[in-house]
Amino acid sequence: MSSFLQWDGDFLLWIQENLRLDALTPFMKAITVLGNAGVFWLILTALMLFIPKTRRAAFASAVAMVFVFITCNLITKNLVNRIRPYEVVEGLERLVAKPVDASFPSGHTAISFGSAVALFFYLNRKFGIGLLVLASVIAWSRLYVGVHYPTDVLGGLVFGIVMGALGHLAADRLWPLLERKFGNSAKSEPLTNENEVPDRSDRSDMA
Repeated sequence: MSSFLQWDGDFLLWIQENLRLDALTPFMKAITVLGNAGVFWLILTALMLFIPKTRRAAFASAVAMVFVFITCNLITKNLVNRIRPYEVVEGLERLVAKPVDASFPSGHTAISFGSAVALFFYLNRKFGIGLLVLASVIAWSRLYVGVHYPTDVLGGLVFGIVMGALGHLAADRLWPLLERKFGNSAKSEPLTNENEVPDRSDRSDMA
C-alpha cells in the first residue's frame, strides 16, 4: 500500500516535470475553473431547461449532480478527509488557489462526469461525446494543476459515471410522470431525423 501511495504522488511530480508547459498552463488553469462548484455544468443544465426538447436531459443532469453533491462532497470527502497532495508531496507546486475541502474524491471530476454521462443518454451523439471529452480534460486538469492525486480523480470518475447513470434512470422513470402532472410546461420533445423512428433515449440535436 505504501508503494502505491508513493506512486500516487510520484505521478504528479512526473506530470510537473514532463508535461507542464508555459504555453499550456493558462489553458489548463482556465479549463479547471469550469469545474469549480460545477459552474459550467450547472449553467448548461439551466439553459437546457428552457428548451422543450432538452428538458428531460436537463432533469437527468440535475439529478446526477444532486447525487454527486450528496454522496461525494457531503459524505465521502468528509469521511475520508484526505490531505491534498501539494501539502505532503515534496516539490509539488500548486498552480491554482488552495481548495477548501478534502482531496478524495475529486469533486470536479465527479460532477463533470455525472452531468456529461447523464446528458450523453439523451443528446446528439457528437455533442454527448464532446461533453465527455470536456469532462475528461477537466479531470486531467486537476492533476496538471497539482490539487488531486490520480486516485482522487479515479474515484471522482467512478462517482460521476454511477451518478450519471442513476440520473438517466431517474429521468426515464420520473419524467413521464412530471409530463403528465404538469403538461406542456414539463414536456420534452425529442428531435429526430426524418428517417429515424423516435426511441426511448430522447436524443436531441444539440450539435
